[in-house]
Amino acid sequence: MSLYVQKFGGTSLATAERIHRAARRAIRTKLEGHRVVLVVSAMGHTTNDLIELARATCSHPPKRELDMLLTTGEQVSIALAAMAIHAAGHEAISLTAAQLGLVTDSAHTRARIQRISRDRIDRELAADKIVIVAGFQGIDVGGEITTLGRGASDTTATALAAVLAAEVCEVYTDVDGVYTADPWIVPQARKIDRISYDVMMEMAAVGATVMHSRAIEFGKKFNVPIHVRNSLTDAKGTMIMAEEPGMEQISVEGVTLKEDLATISLNAVPNTPGIAGRIFAEVARNHVLVDDIVQNVYDGGKYANLGFSTNAGDVLEARAVCERIAADLGIGSVEIDEGVAKVSVIGLGMRTHAGIASTMFDALARAQINIENISTSEIVISCIVRQEDAPRALRFVHDAFELDKTDGADNIQACAPKEGSEASPTPS
Repeated sequence: MSLYVQKFGGTSLATAERIHRAARRAIRTKLEGHRVVLVVSAMGHTTNDLIELARATCSHPPKRELDMLLTTGEQVSIALAAMAIHAAGHEAISLTAAQLGLVTDSAHTRARIQRISRDRIDRELAADKIVIVAGFQGIDVGGEITTLGRGASDTTATALAAVLAAEVCEVYTDVDGVYTADPWIVPQARKIDRISYDVMMEMAAVGATVMHSRAIEFGKKFNVPIHVRNSLTDAKGTMIMAEEPGMEQISVEGVTLKEDLATISLNAVPNTPGIAGRIFAEVARNHVLVDDIVQNVYDGGKYANLGFSTNAGDVLEARAVCERIAADLGIGSVEIDEGVAKVSVIGLGMRTHAGIASTMFDALARAQINIENISTSEIVISCIVRQEDAPRALRFVHDAFELDKTDGADNIQACAPKEGSEASPTPS
């Protein structure tokens, strides 16, 4: 009997009515002859509300206690989902990460999965139950509760799909699938039918919010088909899958916007061998995520200005770390800029098509938007701009590549509010 993993995000569980709708969908799948594992997020804006409450109580909440608090949202959801299934006359059981055996490392607020036990799930499925798992959370080897990072219920779902050899991982949200741009900002953005793991992973990493990037890593590594669907309809959504012939024919497949950014600049850094390594080793030890890096050498090579971007939520910790580094290494000053955003274009066709960068830069020039930093990879070009210019930048770039037009090929981007290479999920 085949197995489906179905993940429901917060907006799809925001009310009792929507919880019942999710329950009915899981029951229908079971009645069609499939075993079903549900992965659920916290209801609606619960996680945001809990974060606000934590910060009202303590301006810098300890990460351990933050994890303890935030995981209560998913515990509410799994219990209510199980109740809804029981109310409909079917058997279900809710499981926390600890009850399931989802083990992570000990990095609070952004833990990474180390292994998943399938024993408990297999027993409950064998008893003909729908199994409901709390997304987003884990437990380390010492028994401490951890979380996988905001939006990481997707990661829980695809990791479980990999371990359980699921036929498909269905991700239910409040939009119809994956789009060429965020339709809340670019109304003419188009939904597409399929997208490669590589492109979706890059898009998620640079701002697309419909899927968590680490979830796509699991999908790719274990070849798990991921179907992004609207929880309110039965319409086909977007399949995230292995690259197919012809995908590289499209030069740009989507544009993204990442607004929750800040830049950290270390000025007058002694330009000697090993300095950059020492700086970023210390940043990594403090679990500060680093995005783009830029360095400018001056004064005949004696000094450099070294900067990087990071998530806005890491700014306070990044500042403290960099100020300690500056004092230790004799660096001139540390500056923080929280008023930036990143616009990116993504496409497999960048490997073989020329002129992508010039088209993007020309679009931003026509919009009278200044570019503060540029970064590139094999299939991504990103520009840092001022936050107030970001939505307009997204629209101009989307128009420049004519992504609203149908030309026989799929163009893409993840949109919609979310419900952010782990170790392989090994059954135990």
